[in-house]
Amino acid sequence: MLRKIFVALTAITLGLFSNAQVASVPTDTTANPAPEAEEVKPTIIITGSADVYYKYDFAKTKANTFTSFTGTHNSFALGMASVKFEHKGSKVGAVLDLGFGPRAKEFSYTDEGITQAIKQLYITYSPADWLKFTAGTWGTHVGYELLDPQLNRNYSMSYMFTNGPFSHTGVKADITKGKHGFMVGISNATDFRVPPDGFINKKFFLAQYSLAASDNVKVYLNYVGGKAPDTSKVSQFDAVLTAKLSDKFNVGFNGTVNSTQFWDGSKNIDGQSWWGSALYLNLDPKPWFGLTLRGEYFNDDNQLKMFGAAPAGGSIFATTLSANFKTAGFTFIPEFRMDNASEAIFIDKDGAAKKSAGNFLLSAIYSF
Repeated sequence: MLRKIFVALTAITLGLFSNAQVASVPTDTTANPAPEAEEVKPTIIITGSADVYYKYDFAKTKANTFTSFTGTHNSFALGMASVKFEHKGSKVGAVLDLGFGPRAKEFSYTDEGITQAIKQLYITYSPADWLKFTAGTWGTHVGYELLDPQLNRNYSMSYMFTNGPFSHTGVKADITKGKHGFMVGISNATDFRVPPDGFINKKFFLAQYSLAASDNVKVYLNYVGGKAPDTSKVSQFDAVLTAKLSDKFNVGFNGTVNSTQFWDGSKNIDGQSWWGSALYLNLDPKPWFGLTLRGEYFNDDNQLKMFGAAPAGGSIFATTLSANFKTAGFTFIPEFRMDNASEAIFIDKDGAAKKSAGNFLLSAIYSF
């Protein structure tokens, strides 16, 4: 018995010694080197869109249009041909977003010539997952509606969108922490890529706080403020709320207030303001069919915008009903719109002043 135990212990000892010798022999990594990690190459993403429309004003005039991009009557019209190039690396990226046509020209109204085709042009740098820096020109963070028609459910634009801002040129930083997002930036005056001659280039301050309260509810609080080219001081506060109530129904809300302190020759006087709010009710009974009802109230009691030429300030309530028929990248939008003002700023078919106006349009949008 003892002999068997001795033989077993001897075998175990020799086995351990042998394994130790093998483990102590250095490994030759030059014969079969470990494969190097493959470098991730930047990707290029190309997207774009094209849109056209027909609009008929019930008063048979284009003078009743005070919002962006649809200032025609009884005419087939071009919107915008757009192409966007995005080059993304692990930390650095660039975007060149070009648009051609009346819509792009109105958007870049402070530019001339070929530079009007530049909707956005910026470079990004992300040193960490939670931090991104952007430098260049980009679309504003203010408001609910966007320039590209395929990103809106109404084809015509709101009064709040029309009165801006449209874009910013400068630098900004985006910080993300869980459900919270923060953006701060410095830019040229609103919508100016290059400040006009003779203007002291004061800077605007930009800010945004965003909260993803849940997967279905998001809140955005926005700010833009600074000294405009006419030396007035401008401050605008803006809020956007989106809520998905079901797979077929969601709502959006946008409220904004703009305060302007004009220059009297020696100082900026007390501020005057315009403000507005809009509610968007979006119903999608079928994947290929949707309805959007937009109700907007726009107040211009201080005659800064819509009522500048009127005897007194006033307000407008606009209602827009749009249907969306979709297949692949194509969207067809029939739309009916009524605008009702507190003062007679519209005209009828005989040229007489009246307080209401209406129109109907058809738009076709293709995006890829």
